[in-house]
Amino acid sequence: MASINCKGKLIDLEIPKVMGILNITPDSFYDGGSYKNERDLLNQTEMMLSDGATFIDVGAYSSRPGAKNISVNEECERLLPVVELLVKNFPEILLSIDTFRSKVAQEAVNAGAAIINDISAGLLDTKMLPTVAQLQVPYILMHMRGTPQTMKSLTEYDDLVKEVIFYLSERVATARSLGVNDILIDPGFGFAKTTAQNLKLLNAADKLQILDLPVLIGVSRKSMITKTLEIDTDSALNGTTVLNTIALQKGASILRVHDVKEAVEAVKLFNAVITSE
Repeated sequence: MASINCKGKLIDLEIPKVMGILNITPDSFYDGGSYKNERDLLNQTEMMLSDGATFIDVGAYSSRPGAKNISVNEECERLLPVVELLVKNFPEILLSIDTFRSKVAQEAVNAGAAIINDISAGLLDTKMLPTVAQLQVPYILMHMRGTPQTMKSLTEYDDLVKEVIFYLSERVATARSLGVNDILIDPGFGFAKTTAQNLKLLNAADKLQILDLPVLIGVSRKSMITKTLEIDTDSALNGTTVLNTIALQKGASILRVHDVKEAVEAVKLFNAVITSE
């Protein structure tokens, strides 16, 4: 499938697209608490859109390892005013909502969001898949084990790549059986995986093409970069660009990133190389 339908607009994924991350959590691993007011949020969003982001991914629940659990109501209270603000100021914006809760998904789409991005692939809320089917929005389902609070202890695999593909195929089948049409898959870098496992998974990411679905890759400034290079998160842009380029070579349809301009440049150069005579 080379395109997804966002609010009646077909987005062609033959040429890879970039999704900019807008974290509104106070404890996100990289930019948590950076955007204190409406002006900061609007400026950051405007910059990402002008730098070439096709989608903006907004999350109000930090999914970093060991992050604090917050209530559904608190997640809605953080998120919905931001969705409304962005839709009002950027009417054409394609907002992806990073949530595993059906109530949050429902209310965000009602407020103008276009995509649901679920780290749990519908396993942390039994109402999520039926809700997405009813909303008829594209759905990104990711590989993870446990919860953000427990995933660091769940890294034992017999065959990592095979198990990730099997998990995703099973969740895709369940989502389809419930009427979810536009599905994207995310192998879940950093979620219930060690640094070595993350690197192995990226090296084998082309095998995800067997599922014949668009693949979202999110490695931006993650610990697989900082631990391998022995640097801090602030210094991880160059490493992110390197891994994004490898992800493109392995068939990524969407790069989910903090730094949109550099990712868009990587896509342009990648595309120029593969289409050159």
